Amino acid sequence: MKKIKWLAKEDSWANIIGLFLVLGISAFWFFDGFWIAKVFNLKFSSWSGTKITNTFKNLSVLNFIVFFCFFGIWFGIVSRFLSKNLLNFIFGFCILFALSVLVFLISNHTSAKELQLESPLIALLLGLVLGNFANLPRWFKDSLLTEFYVKIGIVLMGATLPLTLLISAGGVAILQACIITIVTFWTIYFAATKLFKLDPSFGATLGAGGSICGVSAAIVIGNAAKAKQEHISLAISIVVLWAVVMVILLPLLCKALGLDAGVAGAWIGTSEFADSAGLAAAQSIGNERAIAAFTLIKVIGRDMFVGIWAVLVAFLSVAVWHKQENTQVDIGTIWERFPKFILGFLIASVLVSLFTLNLDSVSNQQFSKEALGLIKTLRNWVFTWTFLCIGLNTQFKKIIAVGYKPFVAFTLGVMVNLPLGYLLSSYIFEDFWTNFMQ
Repeated sequence: MKKIKWLAKEDSWANIIGLFLVLGISAFWFFDGFWIAKVFNLKFSSWSGTKITNTFKNLSVLNFIVFFCFFGIWFGIVSRFLSKNLLNFIFGFCILFALSVLVFLISNHTSAKELQLESPLIALLLGLVLGNFANLPRWFKDSLLTEFYVKIGIVLMGATLPLTLLISAGGVAILQACIITIVTFWTIYFAATKLFKLDPSFGATLGAGGSICGVSAAIVIGNAAKAKQEHISLAISIVVLWAVVMVILLPLLCKALGLDAGVAGAWIGTSEFADSAGLAAAQSIGNERAIAAFTLIKVIGRDMFVGIWAVLVAFLSVAVWHKQENTQVDIGTIWERFPKFILGFLIASVLVSLFTLNLDSVSNQQFSKEALGLIKTLRNWVFTWTFLCIGLNTQFKKIIAVGYKPFVAFTLGVMVNLPLGYLLSSYIFEDFWTNFMQ
């Protein structure tokens, strides 16, 4: 059987699964069958002391079986198209699912809530402990598709952000993203190539990882720039290190400075380096406005630049850094490199906006509470798998082994990015983000 190219990509399956859930849940609600969809509402209750059974009071065994089988079947299909070992992938997902249940049990304890330990942070910390102190089998790590999970979550995120909001806020988000992307990229690139005399392709890879969309940008831009594979790996390690630091640092700074949730989300979206880590930080703020502001700047604003930068660095690689004959750079590269899951995000937003267009205020509120509430629950599960994968895949000993020059070059970009992001979010665009979604 001839292999279908677009089905061999994570973005395609993230869009298929995410939009299937949005359409399916919405259809059940509109045709009075939402009671069927409720079986997927795997949401734990608060518990205190040692009364752990209280957290399962609204759940049944059927909830767990249906939920696990639904995602297990989908991911099993995906593993075949992504050329993964089916059994290894399913076993890996079993472990990941069990760990995510543990995360939700911990995060729903009253002590965790008092300490503001949200599920993303607990998932990340648990993953880091297991990833660095346990001898995990290689087949398990191969099944940890961090980028795939976060893309599904972002498509589901689109359903909770109406099209009118994207239109009204998108301009400011893109402008802020443009400023931070350009300044951060060239800061890192200049430090890497001029101060430390690193290869230009390596400098572009580092700059992309710090200014656009983290690991994905480092891979895409690194290949476009014809960087060495070891340089791309080094860039990914540095991005992951700083992304983990920012997951912990940014929410603490936002709360210490008493920032409004919209402003906090905008700053996180401007200064985080990876979608998955940024979502963990935004969720730690504990307000949906922070998540929405982050998504607009990071996903709509910064991630969309990956195609444009891929064309730019590919041209520089051919024309300046590595002159080669019979190599062409055309506009088609933009579409090839463009993150397709952003299209799924936009489609989900459009669909939900159309669904609710003719609903009265009471029905609209009910749809938001029930259908969108279920989508948010599923989104939280997918993001929890993402944060676990980040921690499980992060090896501190490998990161420490990275040479100091690329690390310092990237860190100089962080030193520019962090205060600039704060300035843009808290002063230049403060009125906009403070009133965002109010």
